[in-house]
Amino acid sequence: MANFDWIFNTLGLREWCDGDGGGGNAPLSMADLLAKASGEAPETSLWNTPFPSMDVLNDACSVFPQSRSVALGLENGFLGIKDSLSAVLDPITQPLSWALHNALWFFETTPWWIMIPLLTLLALLVSRSWLLAAFVGGSFVGLAFIDYYDYTMQTLAIIFVCTLICILLGVPIGIAMSRSDRFQNGMIPVLDMLQTLPPFVYLIPLIFLFSVTEPKLYGIAIILYAIVPVVRLTNLGIRLVDEEVIEAADAFGMTKRQKLYGVQIPLALPNIMAGVNQTIMMSLAMVVIASLVSAPGLGVLVLRGIRNLELGVGLLSGLGIVLLAIILDRLTKAALARVNAAQKS
Repeated sequence: MANFDWIFNTLGLREWCDGDGGGGNAPLSMADLLAKASGEAPETSLWNTPFPSMDVLNDACSVFPQSRSVALGLENGFLGIKDSLSAVLDPITQPLSWALHNALWFFETTPWWIMIPLLTLLALLVSRSWLLAAFVGGSFVGLAFIDYYDYTMQTLAIIFVCTLICILLGVPIGIAMSRSDRFQNGMIPVLDMLQTLPPFVYLIPLIFLFSVTEPKLYGIAIILYAIVPVVRLTNLGIRLVDEEVIEAADAFGMTKRQKLYGVQIPLALPNIMAGVNQTIMMSLAMVVIASLVSAPGLGVLVLRGIRNLELGVGLLSGLGIVLLAIILDRLTKAALARVNAAQKS
């Protein structure tokens, strides 16, 4: 006798349970198969009484659906709207594929003797530090020396495009959140979900919606994962602007647009730059995971090291990712330090 037969007996549903239902057609679990093969019924007591879950209730009433029916229903529901979603999202997200494709083409086809000095000069202009510029140039030379140059450029191209889109989308959303408490209250649960959802989960619905050969598949996953910090810190930075400064701007007769661009955004720029820094770091982390769905770059080498148990390849590619993370982190922090110094002067 199952543990919860008494529930259906008390409710007078025994005849319904004993009828021909679809719930009992599901395959047995491994534990049920082993118990059935041994011919031994598990001893039940108050101490080891199972929770009345769907599968346990199905043991007492074969018509009652099992928990796998919920997963199957969710999957069928998603597949039912898949074509409609694809028809709407494909044209909207196609520019992302073009941007990623062109960025990858530019970073890969530009000769190393142009790209490495260009990146070194860019690091010098941003940081005003010869030491950091030398570290940037030396890191790219070292990665090129071990034949990881192309993978590094691919990773940089993806981070460049996805971070730029995160800024273009995230900063306006953060500004809108700072200007409306109602909009902020509606966005916070969405941002919390995006921030706490495991990175692999982002890939599951996208695989069904888009072809694995399309760059927008991994581009959307990276953007969804990395956009949260710049949105949150833009909202926070504008809300932290001193009320006395806002009152002074009102006294000068500034419009809302003038206050936003002339007062609030400049004063919130350190927080916005901190959000950009975190967005870049999260983009780099997601690029590695996105290699599972054809994202090029150093993540491919990490995946190869795991699949083929190539320790050296995995360690060297991991070192390359660490170097990229240090470079991007130091450059954005140097830009943030210059912004802070400019505001204090």
